[in-house]
Amino acid sequence: MSFFNKVLGSFGIGGAKVDTKLEKSEYTAGEIMTGKVEIYGGKIEQQIDSIYLTVYTTYIRESNDKKYTDVASVIKHKINDPFTIGPDETKSIPFSMRLPAETPVTYGKTKVWVGTGLAIKNAVDPEDQDYINVRPTQLATRILGEVEQLGFKLRKAECEQAARNMRSHYPFVQEFEFVPTSGVFRGRLDELEVVFLSQSAQSAELLLQVDRKVRGLGSFLAEALEMDESHIRLTVTAQDVPNLDEKLKQVIAKHM
Repeated sequence: MSFFNKVLGSFGIGGAKVDTKLEKSEYTAGEIMTGKVEIYGGKIEQQIDSIYLTVYTTYIRESNDKKYTDVASVIKHKINDPFTIGPDETKSIPFSMRLPAETPVTYGKTKVWVGTGLAIKNAVDPEDQDYINVRPTQLATRILGEVEQLGFKLRKAECEQAARNMRSHYPFVQEFEFVPTSGVFRGRLDELEVVFLSQSAQSAELLLQVDRKVRGLGSFLAEALEMDESHIRLTVTAQDVPNLDEKLKQVIAKHM
């Protein structure tokens, strides 16, 4: 190995490359992801200290009345022990990792991707990224579907920075904003926001924000002071599914 090639490799020139090949490009939150990581040796022999897969997402952070798009890690997973890869050698390492149930749904501007990094001693770490589509868990799908059955239409979904009292494992929460277009809530509510604070395959902790439609001279003051809004924490489990429509309807109607 020439000194010149060694120096170039330390800057990532002529060094190892990485390419992650996922089994598919769409997953349900909570599903096990499978695939393989392929490492292609460069012009020199290199020591690979570790290979790590990280699932990332974007979220909106507000500061000084401005909005910024930040990136957060959902899960990080190491898939190998140290090894050496020779010049022009190819290694393929299979992997499986569970996508957390709290992974945001890729709706609207929310993005989710798998980043792959090689940790190489005394060299620039090669990286790869693969975007994926994420569907909600079966329980979350049922919750959102029941809200629509009550006459609401999804207007937008967005990951936003979580307030301190709403944080769990992540600095963000995903919020689904609905407007009533039919049914008993049309004309009585301005909007309904459904925030998933935490969830698993069997349960979900929600924050419902009921925004009432106010009329009359006091409406402007009520909206300015947010007196027209109610915030309700609600836990939904798989056992609630058979009567979920009635449960949601009663909770929302109680705070109109």
